[in-house]
Amino acid sequence: MMLSTVLTELKGVGPAAAAKFGVLGLKTVGDLVTYWPRRYDDYSQVVTMKDLKPGAVTLSGTIDTITSRYVRRGMHITEAQAHDATGVVRLVWFNQPYRANSIKPGQQYFISGNYELSHQRFGLLNPTIELAQEFTVNTARIVPIYKETKGLTSRQIRAAVADALPKLTLDETLPQWLIDEADLLDYSTAVHTMHFPESAEALAVAKRRLGFEEVFGLSLASQYAKQELQLERALPVQFKPELAKLFVSQLPFTLTDGQRATAWQIFTDMERPTPMNRLVEGDVGSGKTVVATMAAVMAMDQGYQVAFMAPTELLARQHANTLALLLSDKKHQDRVGLLVGSMKTAQKTAAREAIKDGRIQCIVGTQALIQDSVDMHKLALVIIDEQHRFGVDQRKALMLKSGHMPHVLSMTATPIPRSLALTLYGEMDISVLREKPAGRQEVQTELVSPNSQAQLFDKVQAELQAGRQAFVVCPLIAESAVLDAQSAEATYERLRQHELKKWRVGLLHGKLKPADKQAVMEQFVRHELDVLVSTTVIEVGVDIPNASVMLIETPERFGLAQLHQLRGRIGRGAHQSYCYALLSDSKAPGRRLRAFESTYDGFKLSELDLQLRGPGAIYGTLQHGALDLRIAQLSDTVLIAEAQKAAKAFIKREENLLHYTTLAQTITRLQTVTNLN
Repeated sequence: MMLSTVLTELKGVGPAAAAKFGVLGLKTVGDLVTYWPRRYDDYSQVVTMKDLKPGAVTLSGTIDTITSRYVRRGMHITEAQAHDATGVVRLVWFNQPYRANSIKPGQQYFISGNYELSHQRFGLLNPTIELAQEFTVNTARIVPIYKETKGLTSRQIRAAVADALPKLTLDETLPQWLIDEADLLDYSTAVHTMHFPESAEALAVAKRRLGFEEVFGLSLASQYAKQELQLERALPVQFKPELAKLFVSQLPFTLTDGQRATAWQIFTDMERPTPMNRLVEGDVGSGKTVVATMAAVMAMDQGYQVAFMAPTELLARQHANTLALLLSDKKHQDRVGLLVGSMKTAQKTAAREAIKDGRIQCIVGTQALIQDSVDMHKLALVIIDEQHRFGVDQRKALMLKSGHMPHVLSMTATPIPRSLALTLYGEMDISVLREKPAGRQEVQTELVSPNSQAQLFDKVQAELQAGRQAFVVCPLIAESAVLDAQSAEATYERLRQHELKKWRVGLLHGKLKPADKQAVMEQFVRHELDVLVSTTVIEVGVDIPNASVMLIETPERFGLAQLHQLRGRIGRGAHQSYCYALLSDSKAPGRRLRAFESTYDGFKLSELDLQLRGPGAIYGTLQHGALDLRIAQLSDTVLIAEAQKAAKAFIKREENLLHYTTLAQTITRLQTVTNLN
């Protein structure tokens, strides 16, 4: 049997069953045997009947009597009695009429299930049974539990896997020298053990092998991307100390040590003929834009062009305004231009002409910048804000627009744990801004019981009375019969009719048309609205200095990183700001929310979020899914360090990737989700 063999070749998998496997994305035997269990039930300890205690148990006994009958309302009950040398036990199955004919009286079975009290009698309810034999699939072992779909159970998946594995030859996917150096289990044994582990210890060894391979693949893809980038040529941008000193001297604030260090790293990178590929990672309000502007000025002063790309028009306009303020000299101010989709045709044409002939040197915009009609022949530097919100193809188009590879400076306001950053951004150099600019006040955060809503809205109204503005964020757009959480639409109606009826209240959510979202947000920016009720669609990086209140409804439904990002929408002006997390009930809040209340350090919170919720909570589920980290834990920094070291060794040995077919396929796939390919 081959990995490419279709599932209908397996015992018990007909066309109907194959269609159900297909719902889970399983079409071939290869898909099936790499469909890892989501958890395991441990039924490996076989006890005697006299030692039975309530809970999950496994017995070995002979089944004697079997009865089968229908009772009230069409319910069917099958009962049996099993015994061993120490006693007897009652077995009961509900609505499984086939049981009576499938059980062979007088035969010895393994029986696994929950021993519990039912109708004043103890017994095993709906147990799994299997003829006693050397290799079992469903009982007397650590039993794999898979993600299921309608009409397809873990038992059926186990049966298919058990049929396929003995018929397969699983070739090794990694070099033997690497397996030896990293002390890894061989691939075939690891796959078998993932499905049918003999012990918890054996399972841990298998998980280490396969998790190592996942991170190794990611790291190797990054190393190849970095290697390819070094072959490209960029326009070297000479560092001019006088220009840097002049820029800094004209700022209305003092740079932090972190900003100075990061700016120097960027200047050093840009002087080289190989392209810079640096990520500036900074917490809310750490001053990333100032550092990026310093880099832009250095390139512009030497006659080069800079593209400054933001994920939305609102942020692009905001960046254009910020650049105008930071570029205090008229010479550079006049060379900043905006290009966004909502501009009129004549405005776009004029902007493109000014870009083409070099009158505009710093072009701020959205995806409109990567259109074929935009000619940036002297493009030396690309600055990408919130870079993980851009697709790979968009990044590549922007990089290649000028006919050479420009220097690339990416920025993110999402604090990323070190292990996650090294794995996801392995081909990038990373600068971290941890300090806040002098004078920036910390947002006061408070968890609020639902019993204290009246006092809460008194505090909100006091801020509005003082001329400030407020955000109210809800986890849902509309009311849900399934989820117990506040919706933006219902909250908007309630607030404008009751608690905040004196104030101008607006509504913003993801189902609004882009133009409508833009209009509502601009109303809030111009203070034509006092309160904005929204979902998490509030833009990362939107700067509204007059907003001093963030009220988060049902905070239990948000991750720590998300809560911190929402809090970062306020505290950007001269006024003290307040973040209120309105709990959904009066129960004591958990560790996550307590940490949010007491900690304003986004990096500490992101590390805790990684521990509690996994990497998808920080990086986004779509990207995490594409990276296919199904086994590796990104909190396992030792494993990550070992895998990254191995990837560098693989490159240094000049291994031919084509000799390892599976690994080559993995690298090709991963290069579509990393930053450079």
